[in-house]
Order: sequence, then C-alpha cells, then structure tokens
Amino acid sequence: MVCGCSALLPLPNPRPTMPATPNFHANPSSSSRWIPRQPMPVAWAFVQKTSALLWLLLLGTSLSPAWGQAKIPLETVKLWADTFGGDLYNTVTKYSGSLLLQKKYKDVESSLKIEEVDGLELVRKFSEDMENMLRRKVEAVQVLQACDLVTLPMSWDEKGNFVELGAEFLLESNAHFSNLPVNTSISSVQLPTNVYNKDPDILNGVYMSEALNAVFVENFQRDPTLTWQYFGSATGFFRIYPGIKWTPDENGVITFDCRNRGWYIQAATSPKDIVILVDVSGSMKGLRMTIAKHTITTILDTLGENDFVNIIAYNDYVHYIEPCFKGILVQADRDNREHFKLLVEELMVKGVGVVDQALREAFQILKQFQEAKQGSLCNQAIMLISDGAVEDYEPVFEKYNWPDCKVRVFTYLIGREVSFADRMKWIACNNKGYYTQISTLADTQENVMEYLHVLSRPMVINHDHDIIWTEAYMDSKVRSSLTLYTGKLGLPHPLCLSFQRSHGILLGVVGSDVALRELMKLAPRYKYREGKKLKPKPNYNSVDLSEVEWEDQAESLRTAMINRETGTLSMDVKVPMDKGKRVLFLTNDYFFTDISDTPFSLGVVLSRGHGEYILLGNTSVEEGLHDLLHPDLALASDWIYCITDIDPDHRKLSQLEAMIRFLTRKDPDLECDEELVREVLFDAVVTAPMEAYWTALALNMSEESEHVVDMAFLGTRAGLLRSSLFVGSEKVSDRKFLTPEDEASVFTLDRFPLWYRQASEHPAGSFVFNLRWAEGPESAGEPMVVTASTAVAVTVDKRTAIAAAVGVQMKLEFLRRKFWAATRQVGTPSPSPWMLHCLEDLDCFVIDNNGFILISKRSQETGRFLGEVDGAVLTQLLSMGVFSQVTMYDYQAMCKPSSHHHSAAQPLVSVSVTQPFPLFLLEWSVWGSWYDRGAEAHKHKKQDQLQPCDTEYPVFVYQPAIREANGIIECGPCQKVFVVQQIPNSNLLLLVTDPTCDCSIFPPVLQEATEVKYILQLASAHNASVKCDRMRSQKLRRRPDSCHAFHPEENAQDCGGASDTSASPPLLLLPVCAWGLLPQLLR
Repeated sequence: MVCGCSALLPLPNPRPTMPATPNFHANPSSSSRWIPRQPMPVAWAFVQKTSALLWLLLLGTSLSPAWGQAKIPLETVKLWADTFGGDLYNTVTKYSGSLLLQKKYKDVESSLKIEEVDGLELVRKFSEDMENMLRRKVEAVQVLQACDLVTLPMSWDEKGNFVELGAEFLLESNAHFSNLPVNTSISSVQLPTNVYNKDPDILNGVYMSEALNAVFVENFQRDPTLTWQYFGSATGFFRIYPGIKWTPDENGVITFDCRNRGWYIQAATSPKDIVILVDVSGSMKGLRMTIAKHTITTILDTLGENDFVNIIAYNDYVHYIEPCFKGILVQADRDNREHFKLLVEELMVKGVGVVDQALREAFQILKQFQEAKQGSLCNQAIMLISDGAVEDYEPVFEKYNWPDCKVRVFTYLIGREVSFADRMKWIACNNKGYYTQISTLADTQENVMEYLHVLSRPMVINHDHDIIWTEAYMDSKVRSSLTLYTGKLGLPHPLCLSFQRSHGILLGVVGSDVALRELMKLAPRYKYREGKKLKPKPNYNSVDLSEVEWEDQAESLRTAMINRETGTLSMDVKVPMDKGKRVLFLTNDYFFTDISDTPFSLGVVLSRGHGEYILLGNTSVEEGLHDLLHPDLALASDWIYCITDIDPDHRKLSQLEAMIRFLTRKDPDLECDEELVREVLFDAVVTAPMEAYWTALALNMSEESEHVVDMAFLGTRAGLLRSSLFVGSEKVSDRKFLTPEDEASVFTLDRFPLWYRQASEHPAGSFVFNLRWAEGPESAGEPMVVTASTAVAVTVDKRTAIAAAVGVQMKLEFLRRKFWAATRQVGTPSPSPWMLHCLEDLDCFVIDNNGFILISKRSQETGRFLGEVDGAVLTQLLSMGVFSQVTMYDYQAMCKPSSHHHSAAQPLVSVSVTQPFPLFLLEWSVWGSWYDRGAEAHKHKKQDQLQPCDTEYPVFVYQPAIREANGIIECGPCQKVFVVQQIPNSNLLLLVTDPTCDCSIFPPVLQEATEVKYILQLASAHNASVKCDRMRSQKLRRRPDSCHAFHPEENAQDCGGASDTSASPPLLLLPVCAWGLLPQLLR
C-alpha cells in the first residue's frame, strides 16, 4: 500500500544545477525548533486528502533519501554540545589542575607586581649589547696585521721541487660548531675540483697561509663566541678554522669555490653599474652562443643587491632582452637576476653585428644614471661579449669615455678564433678594462672573475680599511643541519705585507662568521614576549622588511629603519601559527633604533595587552632552591639564564645546573640574569603543589580500567616547565611531545610553545584543543593525540599578565568515545519518531576554530580541513559570517619551477608557512638575499629543483560572537540542512549536517597556497604593465658609505692577454682581508 501511495506522488520539478543562495536561520531564537527540507507542495496536498489510516502508516514509513524529511532539532544539537563540552571541561580541568594553579597564583596576588615593558629602553639596551659584541669581532681581525709572511720559508725544497702538502688529522665532535667533527688546533684547506692542486701558486699560498693557524687559535681563545674563521684565496684555495673534513658530492666532486661567494665578491669590489652587451649575430651560432649565454649567467652570479644591471643584445639593431627595462638600470636583486637568466636562454642568433650602436646605447644609459644620481653611484662598466670586433670604435670612446675613462670596458672574445683578438684587447686596454678569451664552457668561471680583480685595484692600492657587511644568508656545506646567519662584516686589511701597489693585485679575503643565535642571545625572546619566527630554506628568497611586516602598507617602519631613526609606531597585524594553519590578530608596538658603527638597525615588537607586561614576584632563595630540585621541573634549555659558553668549565653545565651553582654561590665567576632567575624561583614555588596533585591523580588512575589522559604539563613565562605522566612512558602516544625533537612544543630561544601561545591569546580558563600526530605532523599516519591547554592570568592594578599555561595530552580515541556517548545519552524534551542520531542518520563533526576536523564518524576525515570534506557547508558558513577568510602571505615558500617560464601556472610543491621573527636586523640593503649566488650556474634549468617563491594562502577563522547558526543549502535536486553550535569553554564547534543530500556541485574549499607571480609573463596588457612597474620600481635604500672606483697609480696596461701580471709567491696572501659576521659561508 505504501508503494502504491508513493507511486501516486508526482515527480518534483527540476531544480537548477548550480548552487542557489541558501535559506538559513542565523537567529538561535527562531520559533521553528526543527529544520526540515522544503516539502513538495503538490505531494503534500495529495497526502492531506488521504485517509487517517494512510497518514499514520505513512508517518511510520522510511522514505528514500530523495523524498524523506531529515530533521535536525536545534535544541538537541545544543544539548549535545553542552553535554560534551561540560564533560570535556570537567576532565581537562581535573587532570590539568588548572583551577588549582589559578588559585595558587591568586593566593600570592597581593605580593605581585605587573610592570609594563619599556620598549624603547629595551631596544636601546639590545642595540648597545650587539654593538659591543660586533666590536669584539672587528678587533679580532686586527690581530692579523701582526703577521709577517715575507720572512717565511718558501714551500719548495733545495732542488726546486714543491713540498707535498696535506695529511690526516684528528677530528672531535664540538657542540659549539653544531656538533660537527672539527679540530680546534689547526685549520684545513679545501680546493674545488676544477682547480689544479699542483699549481705552484696554489701550493705556495697554502704553505704560507699556515701562519694563520696561530692567529685563528688565538682569536678563538680570546673570544670563545667566534665560530668559523677562514681565508679565501684569489687563486681558488680556501682555508678554514677549525679544521674540518670536506666530503665530495655523490659524483666525487667538490663544487665549493670561495671566489663565487657573496662575502668574497662584496669584500673585493665596490658597488657597480653594469651593462652587458651580447652579440647575437649569425656568426655566434652553435657553441659560441652557448658559451656566451653561460658567460652572462656567470657575470650575473657575481652581482648583488648593491649593483645595478641591464642586458642589451645586438645584431642588425639594438634591443633590450627585457623591453620593460629599456633605457634604465635595475637593481641586481635575485628576482631580476633570475629573470635575466631566463631571457638569456631564449636568445637567438641572426643577422650582422653592429657593435657601435650597442656601445653608444650603453654609454648613454650609464651617463644618464650617473647624472640623475641613480644606480650604485660608484663603478661603471660595460661587458662586451662577442666573437670579434671588425674595428676599434675609437670615435665612440672619444665621445663618451675619453680621456677620463670613467666607464671601464671588459671584453670577452668567444671561441677559439684569434683574428679579432687584437681589437678586442685594444678596446679593453684603452678603457681601463680587461680582455679575456673564452674558448670552452670550462674557461668561463676563471675568465669572468678577472673583472672583479680589476675593480678591486683602487681599494688595494689605497690600503682602504672599509668595513663590509654582506646581507643575511645561510649555508649548509659543513653542517649536518641548516643554520641561519644574519649578515657579514668585512674588514679589508693588508697584513704587514710589502707589494707593488701599482699592480693592486687582489690576493684573497679573510673573514669569520657568527651564528644568528649569538645575536639572539643578546636580545632573548623572553625579554619582550614570544612572537614571530623566521625559518629559512636553502637558496632563500630575498626578504624585505615590507614583506615580513606586510601590513606596513605605507612602509613607515621600513623607511624609519632604513634611515636609522629611533622611535616607535603601532600596527594591527596577522601572525601565522602552526605552519600557517592558524592566525593570531594582534596589535603590535614596534620600537627601533640603529646599531652604532654598523649599517644595521634593530627593531623589537611588543604585542598589546599582556604581551607588554611582566609579572614579578618575590620568594626566598632557600624556598626556591628546594622547589627547583623537583624531578618534574625543567628549564628552557635554549634560554640564557646563566652565561655558560665563555668559560670552558661552564660549557658542560645545563642552565638548571648553572642556576643552582649561582644561587648557592659555588661559582663566583658565573654570570646570570638575576631578574630572570628571580622569576624562575617565584614560579617554582607557586607551581610546586602541582607535582603532588598530579601524583595523587596518577595513583588513583592506576585502579581504574581506563586511562583518560597521558600526561599533564605546564609552562610559565619564565621558561619553567613541569610535566607528569599518568601512564607508563612506553604507553605515551606522542613521545616527542615536550622534547627537543618537537620544537613546536617546547620553549626555544626565539619562540614559546604552540600550546602556550594559543592559550595566551584565548580567554583565560577556556581550553584550546589541538590535534597532534603521534609521529609528527608530517606523518601520513592517523592523528592519535589531542592537547588541551588554557592560560592562567593574573590581574594587579587593572593590568593583566599571563603567568602560565597548563594543559593535558589525551588520546583522540578517548575524545571520540566521550563525544559519541554524549550524543547517545541526550534526547529531546519530547521524543519524536523523527529523532535522528549522529552515528546512524546524521553527519556530526567536531571542528576547531580554524575549521579542522577533530572528530568524524569517518576516521579518514580526522585532521582534514572542513572545506576539503564539505565545501558546500563551509561556503555557507563563510557567507553567514560564522567563519571569515583571511589571506596570508608567505615570502619564504619553495616552489617547483614550471616546465616553461611563460606557463600560466607554476606548480607549488612545498609550502612551509613560517613566521618572521620580531627582532629585526635591518641593513641598508634591507635584509638582502638569502639566495647563495654561488650556486651552480644552471640550477634554474633543473625542473625538479625547488626555488624560492612568494605565495598567498587562505586561513579560516571562527567568529565567536555567533554561538549557533543553522541553514539550508540548495544542492540541485535536494536541500542540505546543517546546524553549527559552539562547544562551551573550548575553541571547538559541533557541526551537524544531513548526509542524504549530495552537494558535490559545490567545489571543495581548500587551504592551498598559490604562487604570487611578479615577473612571469602575463597575458593581459594591464597585468603586463603591473609586472613591468614592479620590476622597474626601486625601494628606498641606503648605499654603502664608501666607493673605490679609480686610483691614479693604477696600471691600466695590466689588461689581459700577454700583459697579464701574475703575483709572485711572496704576494699570494691577504693584501685584502674581510672579516665576516653571520654568513655561514660553506654551501
């Protein structure tokens, strides 16, 4: 009978296939307490005319999904949420002891002080400390002036044979050098594979440079904070202290060449304007064009942020390889250099070469920029790359360059033919340049480097002792893990060595580097509260301050710091967390000043509210010492409570051991931060009762059949950490949690734990739940653990500060059981045959405030973003204002290059959204390039090589003002009903949806990052204009203070070819030295 009745129901009218504007009820007090799908008017009219018996039978019949009425009772959903939230809150407060900890701080509230941090005073102190530290590095290099290398014996025997060099030496792991095996009594020498190791100049230079061993050791003993010290010779060998063993790559090749490194190039030359002229006439076809392209790429790799460049190709006519750059020079930053490299690869040969027109165009550009006070305002040069010149073009040089020769001309003869060699050499020699012939690809590197030696002559002859700072970059050649460094200081210094000043021969660069960690120790994060972090990658992208603090649209902060001002300003910012999945909205106060005697400015960020306050309490040393010795207590191992890295006797002490020795006065030479030590003592006393509380809970749990939580933990603002296990260590689901293996869960030098940060920005007393993977977030395994943490706040004189955060870690399965039990036990006040259940009839999700699923009846959906699972519901939640979408930017991403650079898309392979740190060291080049310009010349051709890129990505944030909402989504032939309800005292939401309606016509909403394309070819004229404007624009920057362009005693006839002047053996060391701060040089 029912089937017969169903057969009489008319078919519904066709519905649109595209999503329609939904009908929803956002008002929780809506009079309707049930939300059915829209009824079929004709069908229900028919039903109303049938008998009462038929109606009763129909009520008891389950219709197919196409016809049924899924109802989601709002009151029941609220009861589910309240019941689950209440059970959850009772569990986590019980096992975390959060209420007890809050009471303990409340008990001592009358003795507490909350002081506001003086940001300007803080940044000035940090600046002074950094200035003193950097001055010590500068003083260390001055010791090198005492060397007298002329009196050393030569490295050959009585018969004139060179003495063989090299031997095995002992290596020991050293924590100061990233636990690498080193020898701190000697240095070692490395040669790139393409440098002949029996060359007399090489052997003699290596032998004589052994005198540096004693200087390196003495420097390290005087200043134990020094790390790598090194000498890079112009002949190609590289001496480094402490001694290490160099490991070739998988092909047995050592590619590291110190002369390609940014620190070497910047110390060797002053800033420069370069115009590259490349012959693309028909005679350049084949191998010649290949060599010419490689030559251009090699020249580009020698340029940096302080240089300006353009490339002009010529045959029958002159054309700029990038039309956007016509008539100008552009900054040789990484983006522009890489863009030029791509365009160079597309050059085609045809026609006849007309050199004079290209020369005139190049001279005109350089003259215009010089007169307009643009570009480098220092060296200017033209690089002529051709297979020959049919004349000497004397009229061009007479008009534009003679007699002063303010523009040097370097000529590169491509190929084996020598017919035009004399003219190419004449052009270079009569314009203070240098001539070389490049016959093979292997010749390119050595021949291009000659121009750097020419540009270094004025500085060498004049004995100028400039301080050279390179930009921040990192390297990993001698390290087992990547380490960040932040700049390089160079001090060109002759070493009491007599030589022919007129030759001005550059023989090498000496330097040292210090890890960023050393600077961060002088401005520890706990002094101004945790905030952002910068985590770099290999071949790192340039990071401008405007890209770190991209809310500074007017670039007010950037301009002030570039101009080395002292001051403060405020901004509303969005801070990414948890690998970009979450975001904090903060109001930051920025305090900035310069670091004297350096080109750097320093900035410190304080977050408004509790971020600007410090909690101070008093306790006795005796009481504090007693509580410090509890076995459950630990301190942030990276924080500097006491200085242990100066005195060798202190280096093996942990921070806790050092603090105890300081407090017991067992070591009067030990220096500690007394203010921080007092904070730790106070926190140790206040939190001591937690140990007994957790122990009692654990004893009671041992008699229960079910273990509820794995562990409880707490952390204080002073970096004190306590934890207690409720299960055996072998049963802990996530063993990396609260260990150094999981940096996000512990206090580090530049970051507070994620659970602490989230709790501190959430209302105190309310818990923040986070899903964790048992083997780390990158694991493909199923998430198994959940952490719940809450902040403990203290208020004194209307000022509120976060004293601590406390929490628990529990198995996800326990949370699931709690939830399903809550949905089964709660019913509506008036039971109905239409009542549905989560595990049977509905889709029920527990999601967090960023839209990630913690609980679903389909386990494979756990941990995924809701938009991936149900794009229709998330789309409607966004339109209703329950969630908002925030666009974030990652200037530290790595992308896979497309197969062709004109492609409309560049696929993103790896995105690591990290957080720029709030301690800024700003150089005149504004952070500079992390990209190591010494990388292999044609890496950009390898399509599987990840490259730095900028990306944008969405983050979704729940708006807590909307506690509940419901709606109906039109999904083609059906309607999808949903209800969302806030779970009290948490960052969680309960989402209940009707699973019978297929809403796949709605696309998923993804958190995928997309590349921000600045210099890729764009289709529309408007986009092309935007691209061109961006590439041509030059941000405010400060130029280096010194320039060495010419010297009257310079020997211009030392210009290549037969006129080459090679250095005699006594001169093969250090006429120019550079002391470096913070570049890990060995990529």
